Amino acid sequence: MSAITQVKQQFELDRLEVAIDQAIAVCGGDMRSAIRSLIIANEFLEHEVKELFVAVSRGYARGRSHAAPDLLPHDRKDWYD
Repeated sequence: MSAITQVKQQFELDRLEVAIDQAIAVCGGDMRSAIRSLIIANEFLEHEVKELFVAVSRGYARGRSHAAPDLLPHDRKDWYD
């Protein structure tokens, strides 16, 4: 592995650690709240992607997709058992 690759990987790890610390700090140090907030944000983004997928015109997509894929299960209760 080259030195440049190692530097890039270390930069990404450092950036991720800073983001983790910020997410926990925003939630007052409560890690469960931080995780909950990140899950909610992720669900929102997944919903946005699904809506954008549907909004893309069929002509632009050249018929590659006839319907939006079901990206998310409708009921996620089983995820939290």
